[in-house]
Amino acid sequence: MSSQTMMNKSKNLLEGEIKNVIVDTGCANLSSVQFAVERLGFKVVVTDDIDLIKSADKVILPGVGSARHAMENIRAKDLVETLQQLTQPVLGFCLGMQLMARSSVEGATNQPIECLGLIPTDIIPLDANNLRLPHMGWNTLTKVIDHPVFEGINIGDYFYFVHSFAAPVSEYTVASCQYGNEFSAAIAKDNFIGCQFHPERSSELGSKIIKNFLNL
Repeated sequence: MSSQTMMNKSKNLLEGEIKNVIVDTGCANLSSVQFAVERLGFKVVVTDDIDLIKSADKVILPGVGSARHAMENIRAKDLVETLQQLTQPVLGFCLGMQLMARSSVEGATNQPIECLGLIPTDIIPLDANNLRLPHMGWNTLTKVIDHPVFEGINIGDYFYFVHSFAAPVSEYTVASCQYGNEFSAAIAKDNFIGCQFHPERSSELGSKIIKNFLNL
């Protein structure tokens, strides 16, 4: 996308023509997330501009890679406080979901990395019970609770996962999955909801979740 196109989209957001933003964390396949939103007929802009993020109706927090790298980028962009203070609906994808937690344990030292603290749970290594890691590919949901973002989503529905870390099942779990052991496929608190799977890569059901979110 050209810089002029990005400037035009940002101008349209400020003028109220675009209501949705994808946060540019510097560590995500932003184009695939953007395409997944736009093919549903919604306008969206990718940005790390604080004012644009604050003024959006809906915010998507994507992410690929390590929590350490992502949090370093978020801090460098001065986005921590902005993201923590958002009151509009916010949806995290994969690593974006994990960044919503209090902390994430990564690497050989197992030292916790401070995350955004939006949902009071912690990301730990996925206990796959000797199954191969990362957990990669299509898997089914084993539990789904009533949540507007999961309207029309049922136990047994397939979604696409790529991860080696996960949130344990807790009071904040809105969907779970089984891979060696049960883990949170989605977590939520207040206006924040995160999906461990990739909605943008999960075919029609993933599109349904994105559409449900954007229609809140």
